[in-house]
Amino acid sequence: MMTDPIADMLTRIRNASKAKLEKVDIPSSKLKLEIAKILKDEGFIKNLKMVKDRRQGVIRVYLKYTDEETPVIQGIRRISRPGNRVYVGNDRIPRVMGGLGTAILSTPKGVQTGKQAKKDNTGGEVLCHVW
Repeated sequence: MMTDPIADMLTRIRNASKAKLEKVDIPSSKLKLEIAKILKDEGFIKNLKMVKDRRQGVIRVYLKYTDEETPVIQGIRRISRPGNRVYVGNDRIPRVMGGLGTAILSTPKGVQTGKQAKKDNTGGEVLCHVW
């Protein structure tokens, strides 16, 4: 049994990008799909696609690379874990890499980037940082 599916998703993306794979398959959930959509909207991944299977479905993430074939995702790190939840108010939302990266939060208004949560004047649980 897996205790932290979000950490598993981030690890799959990190490992696939280090191995310079074109795509990676991740078991689907609503939260993982929302995180993947934010990664796409922020330009960290090329595309994503839902693939049906006999169980819960699969999110196929197409990774993005620069012209020099270096991964766009330089780092991806889980912040709030099942054993150590990290919550912040709207005045304490972290800036990742001086604004070059993105913090992904689970807020009462759904899964949002740190910038969007600050604009909506809401805090929440810091899921991960991406740079």
